[in-house]
Amino acid sequence: MARWRIPGLATRPRFTSRATVLVLVLCSLVAILAYPARQFIAQRSEVAEQRARAEQVRQQVEQLTRDRARWQDPEYVKAQARERLHYAQPGETPFVSVDPSPSATVKSSSAGAAPAAQAKPLKPWYAGFWESVDRADTVAPPTGSAPSGEGHPNPRPSSKTDR
Repeated sequence: MARWRIPGLATRPRFTSRATVLVLVLCSLVAILAYPARQFIAQRSEVAEQRARAEQVRQQVEQLTRDRARWQDPEYVKAQARERLHYAQPGETPFVSVDPSPSATVKSSSAGAAPAAQAKPLKPWYAGFWESVDRADTVAPPTGSAPSGEGHPNPRPSSKTDR
């Protein structure tokens, strides 16, 4: 079989110099524009985050403005004092009802609740504070048997004048 040859085809290179220059120019443009494009996209996301944060702060300011206006009303202040601080008007007798057995009602009302929530009743902050002060004040008995002189704090720190 004879191969047919087209004149001028065999001597023609696969890529011309124009195509090579075009590829180099396109690659250099991609390399040059990659970093600014990435920065542009990052800045757009930052701008969107800042706008969302500004909207959130604006809503918070509106809420605080409403709260401030509410606190300017003397009747609202009285109602809050009665509710939060258990204040009473002169001549009134305030009562605070206390459930004598909160653990029984908690167990019966929340049978499907987590056991960790039922284990510890809520205490006021000052009760926890005083418990921690009491625990810090007491000396815990040593646990286990340690050799004498090791692991036990010196009951009286030595000073240079004792020697």
